[in-house]
Amino acid sequence: MTQMQDRAPVPGQEVAPLLEVKDLKMHFPVTSGLILQRKIGAIKAVDGVSFSIPRGQTLGLVGESGSGKTTVGRCIIQLNEPTSGEVWLDGVELTTAKGRQLRGMRRRMQMVFQDPYSSLNPRMSIGTIIGEPMLVHKITSGKGELKEQVSELLRVVGLNPSMADRYPHEFSGGQRQRIGIARAIAVRPDFIVADEPVSALDVSIQAQLINLLEDIQEQFNLTFLFIAHDLSVVRHMSENVAVMYLGKIMEMAERSELYEKPLHPYTQALLSAVPVPNPRVEAQRERIVLQGTIPSPMNAPSGCVFHTRCPIAIDDCRVVVPELKEYSPGHWAACIRV
Repeated sequence: MTQMQDRAPVPGQEVAPLLEVKDLKMHFPVTSGLILQRKIGAIKAVDGVSFSIPRGQTLGLVGESGSGKTTVGRCIIQLNEPTSGEVWLDGVELTTAKGRQLRGMRRRMQMVFQDPYSSLNPRMSIGTIIGEPMLVHKITSGKGELKEQVSELLRVVGLNPSMADRYPHEFSGGQRQRIGIARAIAVRPDFIVADEPVSALDVSIQAQLINLLEDIQEQFNLTFLFIAHDLSVVRHMSENVAVMYLGKIMEMAERSELYEKPLHPYTQALLSAVPVPNPRVEAQRERIVLQGTIPSPMNAPSGCVFHTRCPIAIDDCRVVVPELKEYSPGHWAACIRV
């Protein structure tokens, strides 16, 4: 296996991380023509993202729809081949790993998908869905042992083992997501990408799934990249939070630091939109309303990509690409106005 080399420090890295992402880019080509296709542009879904996650911790990745959060997760576990950049998982560079080495690493990283209705094969029983990864990676021997392990996984996620012969359409959305979680932990991974795992569920079910994820993280010593657009969920789940906008990280900090002292105007706007249960406090809060919608990643604005919607933008913001700088220990932001 390829060994990790000495490299420049990555934002968020204080101790040796389990996962390290360095200058990750994912540009999808845009072509014209039916037969002789020619490239006419590129969709810059992810454009130079760097972060790290210590073992056993959770990094929350937040931002509006279209900011590139899901693409980051898919590139990390190599469902999409990145255009450039590095992804290191426990000392192994995943973007250059091939063949047997990459197959071996796939056991150590799994994904819980956003939509519990489309992420499960409707023609397979849930016992087969959960057991298939263990057969693929040859970590079980015999039908008896496989059945026992599937039953144990169903218990772990709060489902009755007697349901193993049922099919996905016989379950609710929350139950299907529990099945997806059981499938993800079946091979005892080190790292899981949770791609908005509760956004498609009722609010009453979301808290149960969040508590389940926390329980299995402690039980199996898992490291999470938790992707979401709900800042209140991220605050509950994550030790550190990174805020994305149009393929770039705008701000990253420890959870309480980011929520109490946001530096970037985009982060401030997102936090101002989070409702507060206390009506008196809610009535006195200052709202930051962003104009317009997130631009197309195919035609990203020049300079700071956020300047077209930023309430404090100046002329320099149109031409200067802000660097992600550390303004206090562990608190990074990309804004020339900070």
